[in-house]
Parts: sequence; structure tokens; C-alpha cells
Amino acid sequence: MPKENRLPRILIVDDELAIRRFLCTALDTGEFSLQQAENGHAALAAAVATKPDVILLDLGLPDMDGVEVIRRIREWSQVPIIVLSVREREDDKVAALDAGADDYLTKPFGVAELVARIRAALRRALQQVPEPIFRSANLEVDLARRRVTVDGSESQLTPTEYELLRLLVVHAGKVLTHSQILRQIWGVSHLEQPHVLRVNISNLRRKIEMDPSRPRHILTEPGVGYRLRSDGS
Repeated sequence: MPKENRLPRILIVDDELAIRRFLCTALDTGEFSLQQAENGHAALAAAVATKPDVILLDLGLPDMDGVEVIRRIREWSQVPIIVLSVREREDDKVAALDAGADDYLTKPFGVAELVARIRAALRRALQQVPEPIFRSANLEVDLARRRVTVDGSESQLTPTEYELLRLLVVHAGKVLTHSQILRQIWGVSHLEQPHVLRVNISNLRRKIEMDPSRPRHILTEPGVGYRLRSDGS
């Protein structure tokens, strides 16, 4: 978690010097303190020694797979990890997110989008517990009172729909995989029943989205999972 008297530390992990230089140049705005690591072992050492506030991680490292780096870091730290990778397969994205990554961007990506994802990750890290009331555009979720309103009018959700929305609120801005959501809401017995999740997401969207066919709150990450939109993410 960044201290008030210092800039947030960003650890860039990539084996390609040109990419590290590009990211350092793109993020050299005076908003962050930047550090670099060229492989998995160097990344693990830097994570311990410097305690970064966000890690930008490539998966194709020369000494170990990036997913293994994520698993090792998650054994002792919840630092936000944003994967930056050329791997476009859904299986690769799911593996990284299930291992504990917070977000996943496929190369090439826009610098503005990357900065927005970093800022969102830093905000989540500062919120050790969710705010009692979540607001985004016309949606408001009062976690303490279990009350959901859209444009000021209360929306009646089933207990399962509310727990699903609450899970997304607690992790607002973060991609949650199908298996992560199924495990949390329905248990391990439903991990092979993604249709249960799709039906409930569809029902939930009908109750909180202005146009369920073009959702603005619950965003789909194709083949991976869902993300609840939060301001700036």
C-alpha cells in the first residue's frame, strides 16, 4: 500500500529491455516510482526487497513462467498484479487470473488504458475493506443495508443475485474468472456448471442495466469472466 509521503512503486517485469524501456518512458509522468526486473527470480527478489505497490508482469519469462511467479507472490503478498502479455488464449488469461493476478492486458495495449488499470489497482489496494456504499454512474449498492438502487429506485434482487453483485462490488474493477465466481457463490460442486453463472448474470443485468444487451456496469471478459465497472477502470 503506498504511503502518503512517497510515490506508488511500480515493478515492471519483462525480459525484453525494449519493452521495459517503453513502459518506463510511458509511465514516467511523475505519478509513479518505477523499478525493473528482467526475469522471474529477479521479480521475486524485488517484490520482497522493495515491496512494490503494483507489479506489471509479462508471462513469457526466461527462467520461469509468469503464472508461477504469481503463485509464489500470492503465498505471502496481495500486491496488485497486472499481467501484460502477448498470450491471447483464454486459457492463458484464466490461468493467470486464477493464480491470483488482478488484471490482464494483451499486448499491444494503449498507455492510457494501462494507467487507468494501475490507478484502479492502487485504489483497490487502499481499500482493505469495501466502502459501505458503492456508487458507479446510476448504480448504488449499500452493503450494510443490502440495498441496491438504480437511478434512485430500489431494485429487488434474489438472495443469489445480491451475493453475486456483492462479490463483484467487493472486487470492483478486477476481473473475476468464471471458476472464481462459481466457487465463491455456489461452491466447488458447481465449477463445471458455467450456465448457472450465465443465467444469473443475465437476470442481474436485466435488473440493474439500462440496456442489458449493452451493459455498462457488469462487463464481460470473453471466455474468462466478468468485471464490475468502477469509476476510472
